[in-house]
Amino acid sequence: MKDRITLVAYLLGWWMVRTLPEKLAYSLFHSIGEFSHRRNGKSIQRLRGNLHVVKPDLDELELETLVATSMSSYMRYWCDTFRIQNWSTERIRKTVTTTNDHLLLDPMKDGRGVVVALPHSGNWDHAGAYFCSLGIPLVTVAERLKPEALFQKFLRHREAMGFEVLSLDSRSFVTLVKRAKEKRLIALVADRDLSHSGIDVDFFGSNARMPAGPALLAVKTGIPLIVAHVSYSFTGIHIDFHPVHVPTEGSESERIVQTVQATANLFAQGIAEHPEDWHMLQRIWVDARAENLEESR
Repeated sequence: MKDRITLVAYLLGWWMVRTLPEKLAYSLFHSIGEFSHRRNGKSIQRLRGNLHVVKPDLDELELETLVATSMSSYMRYWCDTFRIQNWSTERIRKTVTTTNDHLLLDPMKDGRGVVVALPHSGNWDHAGAYFCSLGIPLVTVAERLKPEALFQKFLRHREAMGFEVLSLDSRSFVTLVKRAKEKRLIALVADRDLSHSGIDVDFFGSNARMPAGPALLAVKTGIPLIVAHVSYSFTGIHIDFHPVHVPTEGSESERIVQTVQATANLFAQGIAEHPEDWHMLQRIWVDARAENLEESR
């Protein structure tokens, strides 16, 4: 029954947001963000704690302003996500600006493929739709949502934009290696993995755990690895690309650990510059220092 209610709520909200006039839809989501902020539930408390680790020097008022701005950005993400199927290819392209996009485009033109690692910042669906509109085949992995019908809805949504979406399971990495050899663009959100398979990294001075997938693909296949940080602009999104240095010396496991840390460093750089667009409402740090810092707020 709970799954059925969740599904109906999502589908009803999705339909409503797509049919409302644009200004009204965004105004509604902004109001939902303000209400959630005032309600101060567990997700807001976690967001506040995470942002306090990122920006420990902010006073109480500055931090609360950042939390409110972040929730506004998060609601914009959801409204964009629900409405992007209504957007024309021209609108998708006109609302994206980039820095260093040659890091992605050049390997694709040369037929080498590329692995892109992203944090939960801005709207990566928008970014993916942009590159699909340029004729670049994009492959990604998605964690299965419950109920299954909701997962299938998001799957069809992303496939309609040109994504190939693999379910996160034991077979997905084998398929990703195959896609890498086929010279595809592989885009993986990679700033949080609290499972035992995650790699421990130093992240804003505290211990976090991040997935090894992007680094493992780069080390095993030799294709370039880059970080893409997506942030919101007034008219859409901006994507900032940075190369990740993949070491060539040491054991495979050592190279993977070093590559994940290099990726985490670039994530931290982008998040520090645009903390309001980092939509991390879940736990990410695993050490006592960060937990104490979070709880202090």
